[in-house]
Amino acid sequence: MSAALASGPLFDRVYISQDVQAQLKPGFVVRPLEPGDYEKGFLDVLSQLTTVGKMSKGLFMERYSYLKAHNHEYFTIVIEDTKKQLIVGAGTVLVERKFVHMNGLVGHIEDIVTHSEYRGLNLGKLVIETLKYIGKMTGCYKIILDCNDKNIPFYEKCGFAHKEFEMVLYIDENDAVKAPKAKL
Repeated sequence: MSAALASGPLFDRVYISQDVQAQLKPGFVVRPLEPGDYEKGFLDVLSQLTTVGKMSKGLFMERYSYLKAHNHEYFTIVIEDTKKQLIVGAGTVLVERKFVHMNGLVGHIEDIVTHSEYRGLNLGKLVIETLKYIGKMTGCYKIILDCNDKNIPFYEKCGFAHKEFEMVLYIDENDAVKAPKAKL
């Protein structure tokens, strides 16, 4: 892994909305994911959303380097409590390149989470607003997300409309957390 891919923010800070930053209380910052966020609890906050598994710093950096090498498609943001040096919110927008809409771009919002001790502070809404801004700045003609039924009112308040249904097929043998370890 090159040193350039292993350091610095995941993407250029120009994609972070100054309007959103201004809405955060003092002591909080919204920014691109950085390598040091491993120690600041990024994976811990993600584990409050879904299964993460035990991930070494090396595995984290392997994925981080891949995302940074493709930082025109992967935009993971965090909200940090700078006083505690703790990641308290996160989300990602992936930019898909389409043939439809004249080679248009579609943003897919994923992995929205607020640390359990920080819920009720409007951080989730600010994560969404940041990701919507990134989608707009990268030229997406639409931004979509999947969510649990109980979260529909929240996303409607964030400007999303309920449309269609999600379908899913899980392939357990490809899930490193669920798949049995291969014998060597």
